[in-house]
Amino acid sequence: MITKILEDNLDSISLAATALIAGRLVAFPTETVYGLGANATKDDAVASIFKAKSRPSFNPLIIHFKNILDVKKEVSWNDTAELLAKTFWPGPITLILNRKITSQISLLASAGLETIAVRIPRHRIAQTLIEKSGFPIAAPSANESGMLSPTNAQHVMKSLHNRVAYIIDGQATEIGLESTVIDLSREAPAILRPGYITKEQIEKTIKHSVIENLDAVSDAKIISPGMITKHYSPNTPLRINATKFIENERVIGFGPKAPSKSMNLSYSSNLDEAASNLFKFLHELDHTNTQSIAVMPIPEAGLGIAINDRLRRASSKD
Repeated sequence: MITKILEDNLDSISLAATALIAGRLVAFPTETVYGLGANATKDDAVASIFKAKSRPSFNPLIIHFKNILDVKKEVSWNDTAELLAKTFWPGPITLILNRKITSQISLLASAGLETIAVRIPRHRIAQTLIEKSGFPIAAPSANESGMLSPTNAQHVMKSLHNRVAYIIDGQATEIGLESTVIDLSREAPAILRPGYITKEQIEKTIKHSVIENLDAVSDAKIISPGMITKHYSPNTPLRINATKFIENERVIGFGPKAPSKSMNLSYSSNLDEAASNLFKFLHELDHTNTQSIAVMPIPEAGLGIAINDRLRRASSKD
């Protein structure tokens, strides 16, 4: 298979939709990262995602929908889901809900679980692609499993060339981090993957506390992407919370006190800017001859929680 990068226009999106209908894989931009899409209702199409990414079959996928009515056909809805959907959809939050008996979503996509991870993306290309395809799209990040998430079409091509039919080039993604994932299938809502939508925003919306520390979920299991210990990793050794640096090491800085030769996530200490730059910088440094990468401390608050989650997993030795 020869992968082709498509320009951002309606003809390209229509061509990509035709490929999805035929059971092929298409990479496309969302507001978070680029996704690797397939027909979420067809087992063989979903299986091709796992094969292309070398993704373990126990790690479920997020299903992307056109609208809430289509979501409600597949999962058991509840009041908390309604509040979050009205506030944050379309947007970077994924809800985990119990599967309806009548659901048409492939069990492979949910790793055989009785829950489904659902999201409505706000990116124009993603929305149009779902509409033209005529079905929900299963789409994890468009990269090899466990490796750095892609925030532009070139990242996808380097990781998955000749394993995907088309890549729609929507330029760099806006947010640069994967969606927040919250489990609403249990009595107490639990954040399983921190993201752009913070715990504070969620609690303000639902007027209820949520669990954020996974250790507090006694029966925690892989029901969401982003729960595997080692994830989002560059090939180059990475260390985090670095305050001293060694020779032949490249530095990713944060804030006005970062070394002058560092790649600074945000000179003004803006966490939105830092999130947008994180994977971009890691990709750039991973394709140099540097022996190691050091990342300065990031505040463990707000969006910094999600940034640090990605960095901890990326630097994990497990």
